[in-house]
Amino acid sequence: MATVKVQLAAAVRSLTNGESKVEIEAENVQGLIKALDERFPGLGEMLSEGTSIAINGTIMADAIYESLPDGAEVHFLPTLAGG
Repeated sequence: MATVKVQLAAAVRSLTNGESKVEIEAENVQGLIKALDERFPGLGEMLSEGTSIAINGTIMADAIYESLPDGAEVHFLPTLAGG
């Protein structure tokens, strides 16, 4: 199990008591979202819909099953709509 650093966007901080950075243990992105939801109820649903995920600076497509290396920095980024 890896310990990762998670950066949380301002849009979700109402669910994290204002926290913008947390460290949490998870094996993959799916487990990370679950662990974040257990710590901050409702956050998992928000992160599962309408966010992109960057791991160590690389935005990942379909990252839900992506493994997380120990010490990774994970950013949940709101998806932007164009028009």
